[in-house]
Amino acid sequence: MGATPAILVRHLHKHFGSLHALQGVDLEVQQGEFFALLGPNGAGKTTLISILAGLTRASSGSAAVMGHDVVRDYRATRKALGVVPQELVYDPFFTVREGLRIQSGYFGLRRNDDWIDEVMANLDLLDKADRNMRTLSGGMKRRVLVAQALVHKPPVIILDEPTAGVDVELRQSLWAFIRKLNEGGHTIVLTTHYLEEAQALCNRVAMLKQGRVVALDSTANLLKSIAERHLCLRITPDTLPAGLAARVVSHIDGLHVLALDHYADMEGVLAQLREAGVCIQDMELTQPDLEDVFVQVMGAS
Repeated sequence: MGATPAILVRHLHKHFGSLHALQGVDLEVQQGEFFALLGPNGAGKTTLISILAGLTRASSGSAAVMGHDVVRDYRATRKALGVVPQELVYDPFFTVREGLRIQSGYFGLRRNDDWIDEVMANLDLLDKADRNMRTLSGGMKRRVLVAQALVHKPPVIILDEPTAGVDVELRQSLWAFIRKLNEGGHTIVLTTHYLEEAQALCNRVAMLKQGRVVALDSTANLLKSIAERHLCLRITPDTLPAGLAARVVSHIDGLHVLALDHYADMEGVLAQLREAGVCIQDMELTQPDLEDVFVQVMGAS
C-alpha cells in the first residue's frame, strides 16, 4: 500500500445552473510533488480549487486532501490545506502580524509567533509586520496572502496565480521560498498563466479544458511529445537551397525558420548550405517549451 495521495479527485462534476463547469475530473497528486494545474480562463481550475478548499460543493464525485474527504472530514481537510487565492482578499483593520495571529487562531494554534516570524522573514515582510494591511502595495498584500496560507504549516499548498501582477524581485523570492517548502516535503499545486514558471518548477502537469483533464503527464514527457525543433538562420545570400524548401516553417525579415525532427537533421542542413556556398550570419536552435505543448493540446482537444 503506497502513501496516501496529497490530493485525490474522482469523477468530479460541478454544475452552475446550465453550466457544466467540471465534467468528470479524475486527478491524483502524490505527497511531495510540485504539480501544475494549467488551462485557459473558464477551464474549471478555480472551481476545482474551491471544491478542495470547501468553498463550494461538487454536484457529484469525491475529493480528498491527505486522505480526508472534503465534505465528511471538513476540519481535517482545512488543516491539511493552505490556499493562496487569486484575488487580493484581506482585512483592512489589522496589521500584518495581527492578521497572521488571527489566522493562527482559526486553526487553534497558540504561541505560533516563531513560525509567523520565519514566514514573514522568508517573504521579506518583517519590516511591514506592524503596518496596516490597507497601506501595503499590491505586491506586499500578495506576500501576506502567501503567509496566511502557510501560517498553520499545511502539508498541501495550492497557489492560484500567485505571481499575477507581481514584480520580478518578489517573484524570485517567492519561488525560492516555495521551492524550499517543497524540498522540505510540502506538496505544492500551482495554477499560472506564466507557463515558463510551471516548466521550471513543476515535475508533473495536468491541463484542463472546458471542465475536463485533456493532458496529464510529467513535464519532461509532455515536452518530448512535441518532436519538432526549429533552426533559425540568417544567411548570405538570403536564399535557401531548394533541397531545404520542405523544412521551411517561416521566412520573415530575413529570418529563416526550419523544422528539424531530430538533432541529427542539423548536420544535413548545414552540409546543404555549405554546398550551395551560403554563409551563416546567425544561427539559433530553439527547443519546444510548455507553451508549445499547451497550444498543441488545447488546439487538438
